[in-house]
Amino acid sequence: MRTSRRYLALEIYRSSAVVLIALVGLFTFFALIEDLDNVGTKFTLLNLFYMQALALPTRLYELLPIGLLIGAVLALAGLAQRNELVILRVSGVSGIALLKTLWIITIPMVVGAFLLSEIVTPAAEIKSSEASLTLLGKAGGGRLNSGYWFKESDGQGSTRIINIAQLKVNGDVNGITLYEFNAAQELTHFSQAETGTFGDGTLTLNDVVQTTVAAKAVSALSMPESNEQALTQVETVPSRTLSSTLTPERLFARVLTPERMSILDLVDYIGYLKNNHLQTDRQTVALWRKIAYPFTLLVMITIAAPIGFMQTRRGGVGTKVFVGILLGVGFFMLNQLALNIGMLSRWAPWVTALVPNLAALGVALMALLLMENQHNVRRLVLRHWPAADNPAR
Repeated sequence: MRTSRRYLALEIYRSSAVVLIALVGLFTFFALIEDLDNVGTKFTLLNLFYMQALALPTRLYELLPIGLLIGAVLALAGLAQRNELVILRVSGVSGIALLKTLWIITIPMVVGAFLLSEIVTPAAEIKSSEASLTLLGKAGGGRLNSGYWFKESDGQGSTRIINIAQLKVNGDVNGITLYEFNAAQELTHFSQAETGTFGDGTLTLNDVVQTTVAAKAVSALSMPESNEQALTQVETVPSRTLSSTLTPERLFARVLTPERMSILDLVDYIGYLKNNHLQTDRQTVALWRKIAYPFTLLVMITIAAPIGFMQTRRGGVGTKVFVGILLGVGFFMLNQLALNIGMLSRWAPWVTALVPNLAALGVALMALLLMENQHNVRRLVLRHWPAADNPAR
């Protein structure tokens, strides 16, 4: 059995590698064509190739489950066509035993997917965001037309809202607007700075124009008689340093898609959002999906098993690969649909992340069991519905 397992692993790994290279290359080619409009004097063709190279781990992360499904179907269909699976079945290996062998073969890929998800992809995404900020002056993620918005508390009831026009690498920012509120949610300070730097627990503002609002401003404005004392005071300071819970990593967490962050970064960012009474639904769902991602490969190999085990006379290799592609695309769409519906309906995060995988796993196992017991199923059907038998036979 060890020899057959090694042979099956070689066939599946080789087919999956070929499929993944083809898929990643195809999507990279389309992305190159789409981004050619950005090429100019500042953003050269070499910069475009560099950006696409940084995007390769992310594409591999997204395409790995579908690539494994198509590659496994292709390998198993080839083995079935050459009657090699028949030899294994005749030697006494059941379909369930073959499925367990496929699960064992997939374990190294699960470990590789976990490392890709937790180390390679987050690092590549951060580098890609930094390169996009440096070369294009922009980054995706949660940026609005007014810039990036952050909220934090000082632990004493006061609240601070920060607007940043532009993020740079290493925690540097441009165009900062700072709103500071007291425990009664009254504005106390309004500051604008040209540049700033987020360090380890600090925010340093440079060239600050600070407006201080008097404590009696609210009551004074509500009184009809005039007040001779100024309610605001404007001053310019060269530098101002504040304590801050924001770090360069949390700034880039605002830019990155939650599914492309590491689990540790997601947990840290969710803690920051909860401490500042911000919504965490999207990040919590992403955390569950990150945890479930490596096990998606086991679901994919389970789906591939009944397709590949079918006899060749019921469909050639091309038909099986086509069915595998349809199932892979359908599973991807089901995952995205569950994410969107779960967010709108406020489902529990684990339901949104795990139910599509569990449903696909259950359907695949049921199909495999039906194939294993097709003769018993047929006898049971004929016992209750004799007319179902073919008269020609």
